Amino acid sequence: MRPTAGRMTSRLWMGAVFLFLYLPIVTLVILSFNASPMVTSWGGFSLRWYSALMQDTEIIAGFKLSLQIAALTACASVVLGTLAALALTRFKRFPGRTLFVGMVNSPLVMPEVIIGLSLLLMLVSVQRTFGFPDRGMMTIWLGHTLLGMAYATVVVQSRLQEMNPSLEEAAQDLGCRPWQVFFLVTLPLISQAIGSAWLLTFTLSLDDVVLSAFLSGPGSTTMPITIFSRARLGLSPSVNTVATLTVAVVSVAVVAASIWISRAERRRAREMSAAFRSAEV
Repeated sequence: MRPTAGRMTSRLWMGAVFLFLYLPIVTLVILSFNASPMVTSWGGFSLRWYSALMQDTEIIAGFKLSLQIAALTACASVVLGTLAALALTRFKRFPGRTLFVGMVNSPLVMPEVIIGLSLLLMLVSVQRTFGFPDRGMMTIWLGHTLLGMAYATVVVQSRLQEMNPSLEEAAQDLGCRPWQVFFLVTLPLISQAIGSAWLLTFTLSLDDVVLSAFLSGPGSTTMPITIFSRARLGLSPSVNTVATLTVAVVSVAVVAASIWISRAERRRAREMSAAFRSAEV
């Protein structure tokens, strides 16, 4: 059966969109192997910029700091986002629910410049009053957690809304305490969503520039800020190598997480079908 004109048009449009999105990344990866220091001219295949990157202490220090902040941000965002999602899903009515929903979702629609400026003013006032915290790793982590919690809440809440509440009720009828229901029933069922939220918030924190620029201090320069400052002075092949390695690490993490989530979903489906068959018998 030959495809219709509309289907061909949609495929061409989708291909053009993917080309527009990923062609710059592919070009960046190719130019990271360019032997010439000029980005506009190809000087042959070379790994000189990867070896030079190993000697760049500024980039390495910024990358280590970014990884630490991203890991801490992802863990804190997942914990707070899961608690917020449970409150919004399990408790339909409570005093201040509308305000709570607005406060949780506001970082999703508010410009990061406004968030960064607001946090900077608040932290400066707190620092003048109590003497801490100084701008650095902790303040960047607080800002990234504020933004990441909103994304984690949305991801986990969507999974909780799809989950059958009768499973938790059955566990309570069998004598499980509320904390046992959460750890033995709810948490395994939403583990895929929690893993997705962790990866999403980790990536958002790893490449954030705006909040990090407002909340960073002396000696706490993250990798995105270092790359941005160098890019303003002119493109360098060393920046391409950092971006290529970042793309490779994120791609491997996403593929591994996708495989783990798909396997866990298939295993859960098999267990549920087996449980239904045993119940019918």
